[in-house]
Amino acid sequence: MSPAAPFFDDIANGPAHGAAHWLTTGDNRRIRAGHWPVDNARGTVLIFPGRTEYIEKYGITAQALTSAGYATLAVDWRGQGLADRLIADTDLGHIGDFADYQQDVQALLAHAADLGLPRPWFMIAHSMGGCIGLRSLTNGLDVAAVMFSAPMWGIQMPRATRSFAWGLSTLSLTLKFDEKVVPGQSATSYPLQQPFAGNMLTNDPEIYAALGGQIKAHPELGLGGPTLRWLNKSLQEMRALARLPSPATPCITFLGSKESIVDPAAIRTRMARWPGGVLHEIKGGQHEMLMDTPEMRDSVTTKIIAHFDAHH
Repeated sequence: MSPAAPFFDDIANGPAHGAAHWLTTGDNRRIRAGHWPVDNARGTVLIFPGRTEYIEKYGITAQALTSAGYATLAVDWRGQGLADRLIADTDLGHIGDFADYQQDVQALLAHAADLGLPRPWFMIAHSMGGCIGLRSLTNGLDVAAVMFSAPMWGIQMPRATRSFAWGLSTLSLTLKFDEKVVPGQSATSYPLQQPFAGNMLTNDPEIYAALGGQIKAHPELGLGGPTLRWLNKSLQEMRALARLPSPATPCITFLGSKESIVDPAAIRTRMARWPGGVLHEIKGGQHEMLMDTPEMRDSVTTKIIAHFDAHH
């Protein structure tokens, strides 16, 4: 059994009996996995979080899933949460190559098997986790059905900014300044620097305050903006994925009408060519539809559970 890791039940707002473990990846990185078990579970949901996120953020989602009979397993990707940070400036999000995240996926799957988490397995993937999750599916990830929340299949930016982002981030690799923060980004966690008014994540002030409160309670979970290398490698991965066909795995995807972080056009294009895939466009939804008003959360989680139940 993998060694126990810290689990911050005081901020998770999740089901009882949550626990976390340290995992070692194939390339010798230490990451953290957290799970919420269910007696006689109907299956297990693997949660692939977004950039900057951590296990405890998904306690509220795990609460809905466990109430429906599904065990839940989430991960701190390398470079965030309590997983190994990858560069000296630990406040910045960094990656060597996007393929490295698949090492984390493999460690997570091995851990799920070690824990004896019941099949069928399902996947919920948010934002950057949606990029990692799509790559995992193309690599043959064995899950019965998937749900994507505002998946990062493209980043929303004006055309001129996109050209600049490609150019500067590519130059940073050549000239070795790729560990610098992306211009316009900050080393401070978003909920600690951005007031609720004008935030790009959620319409719910209590949820937004809670997100900031989690990081204030446990600053080691915080993460600021990405490095130029992360930007370049993410752009490369999204371009490569866009060229691939959609998997046959049963899929639903949620996109908010007020989405301002990931690219809605890339999501609509992908879902239009996903066999049997369903795109739910949520009026008024922002980036965090799993962490929005109670009404929106309930609507989204009801659809997720129905989707998983249908492919049980």
